[in-house]
Amino acid sequence: MSFWESIVLGIIQGLTEFLPVSSSGHIELGKAIFGIDETEAGLLFTVTLHFATALSTIIVFRKDILELIKGILKVEWNYETKFTSLILLSMIPAVLVGLFFKDQIDGFFSGNILLVSFMLILTGVLLFLSDRLGRRDGIMNAKNAVLLGIIQAIAILPGISRSGSTIALAVLLGINRERAARFSFLMVLPLIFGAMAKEILDYSSLEASLLDSKVNLPIIFGFIAALVSGIFACRWMIAIVKKSKLIYFAIYCWIIGIMGLIYQFV
Repeated sequence: MSFWESIVLGIIQGLTEFLPVSSSGHIELGKAIFGIDETEAGLLFTVTLHFATALSTIIVFRKDILELIKGILKVEWNYETKFTSLILLSMIPAVLVGLFFKDQIDGFFSGNILLVSFMLILTGVLLFLSDRLGRRDGIMNAKNAVLLGIIQAIAILPGISRSGSTIALAVLLGINRERAARFSFLMVLPLIFGAMAKEILDYSSLEASLLDSKVNLPIIFGFIAALVSGIFACRWMIAIVKKSKLIYFAIYCWIIGIMGLIYQFV
């Protein structure tokens, strides 16, 4: 993998992780275009890109995260501990799906164009419906957290945008748009770091040859590209949600989904 390929893939990951267009689908497409094999180095690169986007989330929401930490350290039931408990509650569906259905999920990432196309169209429908609703001022509660956790678990399927589906559902549930985006981006952080921890354990047995300079430099370039583009995309997505402009991404998802169906059946 060349430096330019790693930078392009890093930018794709950074942008699509936060924009509602399915990051997994775009990354796999990019790897296919560049002819990058799914070797251990390729898996390591993917994990690194996810860490970069997680770090970009932390940078954008650093003040919110610090406030949550301060509230938790008070060891009392307050807004921060309630918000954190809702995030932990929202993780349960995705954790269960990852633990018990990992093999089935891996099977979906095998060039299933039909599934990806339908899921993109479904994402577009959710985005369109949420964009048509007026501004609301609802609050997060346990029921909504579980529902958002369920759709986050469903969004493991290729073609469904995690950020798009969770934000759209939150708005449909009556939650304020800004709060919906904030909760959507923060709720995925524990899952990303949990998945990274598992991958790191899996890499503990890799040969040292995978970690030489030829592998390290592209990974570093990809990490920087994903981090910078992720910060930009995260802030941009928040502004888009506030202005109710998700319709453009709905149209994009529909176009790509329909093109996939045409490719599959023609």
